[in-house]
Amino acid sequence: MIQVSQALTIVAENSSEMPTQKIQVNKALGYILAKTVHSPIAMPPFRQSAMDGYAFTHSKRHQYDVISTSQAGDHVNTKLEFNEAVRIFTGAFVPDDADTVVMQEHVMANEKSILITNMPEQFANVRSKGEQIQKDDVVFEANTLITPAAIGFLTCLGITEISVYKKPKVAILVTGNELVKPGKKLPKGKIFESNSVMLQAALQTVGIKKTKVYTVKDKLKATKKALKEILPQYDIVLISGGISVGDYDFVKEALLANEVEELFYKINQRPGKPMFFGKRNETLVFALPGNPASSLTNFYVYVYPAIRNKMGFSEIHLPKLIRKLNADIPNTTGKTLFLKAIYDETHVEVLGGQSSAMLNSFAIANSLLIVPNDAEMLKKNELVTLLPIGGF
Repeated sequence: MIQVSQALTIVAENSSEMPTQKIQVNKALGYILAKTVHSPIAMPPFRQSAMDGYAFTHSKRHQYDVISTSQAGDHVNTKLEFNEAVRIFTGAFVPDDADTVVMQEHVMANEKSILITNMPEQFANVRSKGEQIQKDDVVFEANTLITPAAIGFLTCLGITEISVYKKPKVAILVTGNELVKPGKKLPKGKIFESNSVMLQAALQTVGIKKTKVYTVKDKLKATKKALKEILPQYDIVLISGGISVGDYDFVKEALLANEVEELFYKINQRPGKPMFFGKRNETLVFALPGNPASSLTNFYVYVYPAIRNKMGFSEIHLPKLIRKLNADIPNTTGKTLFLKAIYDETHVEVLGGQSSAMLNSFAIANSLLIVPNDAEMLKKNELVTLLPIGGF
């Protein structure tokens, strides 16, 4: 059995980045850039008007003759005398002879001339060429997350294809004779299977939207066969249940029989102690506890950073927050505790229902409070560390 810090290090060291692929920018949402992108053009590519109004050469004059119009999409480089202006619209080309745009609300106008009633500063309302970015400047560094705004910015620069890290293919294998699919009649002695749906939802929070769910009974032969089929097809395999030491827990034996290298088994923590982490070639295997709260805790602490590492994120772990504790918390276990909690701007409250089988408190928690294994007591108003899990 190893400590949490050791387990985190082993997961990070063994979850190397996925291969890269070229992808259309409009399909790249949620991917991570594999290569730095440089701009092929300046943006804006010419001097633009930031307002609907009139372009002119700034002076002490207030009255100007309007000699032409510049609409967005036009490129008429009108020659202007000192007393002349151009009717102009937002995004339109500003003639070389003009240096300022006065907004239309600040003029009195007829068809042929304007009188400026509120004179702007020189160069006002003119977007310089390359104001956002110059040609060949860095648009985004490698390891940048592609967001809707990033897609918009890349597209406005004329970039249609980028190099990203592939997203890992993930499978979920659910074990247990006691499980019944939701929607069916629940016989006595059975429970509804919820971990696969829960894990699929958790995977979506890290950008994995498509997963395949497999089920298997608590039989060694069936478990070995299922893993033999699944392991070669996926980059990450999550297994729910069957990893403890009961008479019907066959997952570890089946994994070893399928040549999965054991990197660690069991962590000095609560909940979530009986977890197996292994590797076969480049496929990562997380055998998670069957108890729902244990399974979800270990997803956030270990699976989440492994997936982010493979996807190319530079920061792979959930961020850590510091808050004041609102009550004493004893720890007589010698284990690291991950307690379901709710925090606000200043304090954190540990919830009831901390059993590894309970999801009711997890469903309203917005954080996991970390109690170190060597801390026998955390005192009220002491600063403690949280992992935020809300806001998805």
